[in-house]
Amino acid sequence: MKKNYVSNSTESVRMFKSDFLESLSKVHFTVPLFAFIPVILICSYVALFKTGLGILNFFEMLAAGLFIWTLTEYILHRFVFHYIPKAPWALRLHFIFHGVHHDYPSDAKRLVMPLSASIPLATGFFFLFKYLLPTNHVYGFFAGFIIGYLVYDIGHYAIHHFNFKGGLWKKIKQHHMLHHYQDPSKGYGVSSALWDKIFQSDFPKKQV
Repeated sequence: MKKNYVSNSTESVRMFKSDFLESLSKVHFTVPLFAFIPVILICSYVALFKTGLGILNFFEMLAAGLFIWTLTEYILHRFVFHYIPKAPWALRLHFIFHGVHHDYPSDAKRLVMPLSASIPLATGFFFLFKYLLPTNHVYGFFAGFIIGYLVYDIGHYAIHHFNFKGGLWKKIKQHHMLHHYQDPSKGYGVSSALWDKIFQSDFPKKQV
């Protein structure tokens, strides 16, 4: 993604003339928690008490869903969010979905996915998993998948606004900042650099 402009302002640039559409493009970072923690709890309840899935298998499905989320996150970021179309209308759509984040990476209202996008995506993934997985596995798997999404979404906000002094989150922040300020064609993993290492899109030497 070619960057022509980067602002470190925490204010939100207006993207739509319509006040309604503009409101849909902004979200407080706590909103995904209120929307999706109940989904995790309901799916966990169904998995454990309605489908007959044992406690050990439940945690196996939870871990599997979390793991698959990390790959999904990488694929979406690399091949969807960073795909540069040619048509003017498609370029506009690309800017709305991800380009604005690279131009305004500290925009506090556009660091987590708005519900207008996350709910349809989550619904689509649920039915995909329901088609692919046994009925007694899908709810535990989806709970883990959504946990992974929340770690990614809330973590993404924290990466841009919290000053980590050390440990794992400092390394994760350094990795993502290099994606923004050094080379946006590398470092597509936000919550983890695992898939960047596997698919050779990591930074050769991480220097902040």
